[in-house]
Amino acid sequence: MEIRDRVLIVEDDKNIRSFLQTVLEANNYEVLLAQNGLSAYSLITSQCPDLVILDLGLPDMDGIKILENVREWSQMPIIVVSARTHEKDKVEALDKGADDYISKPFGTSELLARVRTAIRHARGAGNGQGGTQAVTFLEGRLVIDHDKHRVFVDGEDAGLTQNEFKLVSLLGKYAGKVLTYDYMMKEIWGPNMKNDNRILRVNMANIRRKIEKNPAQPEFIFTEIGVGYRFVEADVQAKEKK
Repeated sequence: MEIRDRVLIVEDDKNIRSFLQTVLEANNYEVLLAQNGLSAYSLITSQCPDLVILDLGLPDMDGIKILENVREWSQMPIIVVSARTHEKDKVEALDKGADDYISKPFGTSELLARVRTAIRHARGAGNGQGGTQAVTFLEGRLVIDHDKHRVFVDGEDAGLTQNEFKLVSLLGKYAGKVLTYDYMMKEIWGPNMKNDNRILRVNMANIRRKIEKNPAQPEFIFTEIGVGYRFVEADVQAKEKK
């Protein structure tokens, strides 16, 4: 199963929004669309995109407010694309947490390069591996490939969905440590979902069916009843590369 990077476009101008969507979809990105701040924040917290392209001049709020809200709970990459060209506007956006700033008008090649770079940097920082893009467990039986965005078990692609991969990647990042239900909910689905772990339980059950030989006797993911989940420790070679 191919997992495409998911990009949210937050832009009130219909023509620009359509143009960005066409460019990104032509380059194999999954695209979400929002034309105002309210719908943008709703999609960010419910869909947790891999990257946000954010216009600052939205009809219902300033894009800076979205930056501030998201940075309270997430480090997902955000690229500001704006007609504001004053240095103070760029500095403010970057200080508030934007990963990059592109002034309108812009070229498609530049945009795509910035998108690739932002996602690559976020993925490298998020997996805690520096330049290492794959981590192995149980003597290589399970591999989390951060570059390909896939999990392999005994050499076979486990066929995880995007959110399932994010959950396994999160658990693998803190292998051997217990992650609470609320922490995992907040990291994957945002702060509005942290008090309802039903969706987490459903996703974890699906993951276990895909990666465990016997979900009732797990080898990789263990439940700490009433607390959260713990991933088996990474192989020694993977630890040494961190």
